[in-house]
Amino acid sequence: MLLQTIKLPPMMEIITAEQLMEYLGDYILDAKPKEISEIQRLNYEQNMSDAMAILHKLQTGLDVNVKFTGVRVFEYTPECIVFDLLDIPLYHGWLVDPQVADIVKAVGNCSYNQLVEKIISCKQSDNSELVSEGFVAEQFLNNTATQLTYHGLCELTSAVQEGELCVFFRNNHFSTMTKYKGQLYLLVTDQGFLTEEKVVWESLHNVDGDGNFCDSEFHLRPPSDPETVYRGQQDQIDQDYLMALSLQQEQQNQEINWEQIPEGISDLELAKKLQEEEDRRASQYYQEQEQAAAQVQQVQGAASPASGRQSGNSERKRKEPREKEREKEKNSCVLL
Repeated sequence: MLLQTIKLPPMMEIITAEQLMEYLGDYILDAKPKEISEIQRLNYEQNMSDAMAILHKLQTGLDVNVKFTGVRVFEYTPECIVFDLLDIPLYHGWLVDPQVADIVKAVGNCSYNQLVEKIISCKQSDNSELVSEGFVAEQFLNNTATQLTYHGLCELTSAVQEGELCVFFRNNHFSTMTKYKGQLYLLVTDQGFLTEEKVVWESLHNVDGDGNFCDSEFHLRPPSDPETVYRGQQDQIDQDYLMALSLQQEQQNQEINWEQIPEGISDLELAKKLQEEEDRRASQYYQEQEQAAAQVQQVQGAASPASGRQSGNSERKRKEPREKEREKEKNSCVLL
């Protein structure tokens, strides 16, 4: 397993994203099987090349596409290859209950992206049966917006092995998951828990997300300061919003209209055009991030935490050093 192979230096408490990428890259290179056939070797090298090409996305987010038929069933993409090469099980719990026949028929073997396309197509159809099927599929997505169903939770509990360390995908997030005495637990990573030394795991026992907090020995440990936790969770939501904008912009920037490039253009001219386009998109990207950050600050200024206190000038002054501190540490992660 990965945890038995990669060892960090003793007493290391903080590791940068770049250092972590180096460790993972070295592991993939060193984990190449020794005694395999020529076909297997070529296949492994191709997978390794694909994984290395998208390894940097681990710092921002990977795009995986779930299927609703099993907790280990995803559309096979280069992002999934990373988990295979690192020997890390990947799970999700967004499953269709096989006892609900109309939903089973409407969803079928579609992945999430395919199901969205099917819903759009069915809505435009003249066939009433297809329109009805699209409506059922759309209702399923709306009713399971938490991306976890009770059938999926039961299947997860059965599939994950006792003591297994794995990754759980839900709501476009990846969480470290394990199983202890038959109960699933997720590693707590929200910023609101940075000062909660005793809070390490959160139980996953329902689809609503209100689990119980535990320490490293899985003993119940409620947060000592719920208000601090709330503010930290709000900060995490704000960062997730900015990250979603970043990923959306990155996906848009990947598409280049090659039809507009004239024939016979030299390599130098083509390189200049691509660089100009990249500079333009980078400028647009940073402008959108600044606008999004300004919108987040406006929302924070207008709404106070659950205690009902209003945000005045003193509140904004307290937030300024926190913003600088977060900017300083955004590319680092703390090892618990």
